[in-house]
Amino acid sequence: MHSQNYFWNYLPLMMQIIVAVGLGCSMVTMSWLIGRHRKSSVKLAAYECGVPAEGDARGRFSVRFYMVAMLFILFDVEAVFMLPWAVIYRRLPAITGSRMFGFWEMLVYLGFVLVGFFYIWKKGILDWAQDKGDL
Repeated sequence: MHSQNYFWNYLPLMMQIIVAVGLGCSMVTMSWLIGRHRKSSVKLAAYECGVPAEGDARGRFSVRFYMVAMLFILFDVEAVFMLPWAVIYRRLPAITGSRMFGFWEMLVYLGFVLVGFFYIWKKGILDWAQDKGDL
């Protein structure tokens, strides 16, 4: 009897998933059935943000573009590691035996983050004012 009630608790979730998938599939299907399908060279041309395409799509990007993208991901991941610590900060004495241990541990972590930040700052990766070419 108990296992039967357990699965009934998930019925609203399953209904929501079925409705969401069904709605998405029906919109795509109705768009395909109702929409006009006239292919032309204008419709098949590349179009990006209102600007006609120029040059080769395999153009080269500066290394700075990739460096900033990786740094963005890196600092986001570091922020994600700080969130669980902030959530359990009040319970740290029960977990570690001392709230100050968790505090100093986070200060060391933030120290590493700041050392990395100052390193990339001094390398000029975040300086977009002057184009230095590839780093």
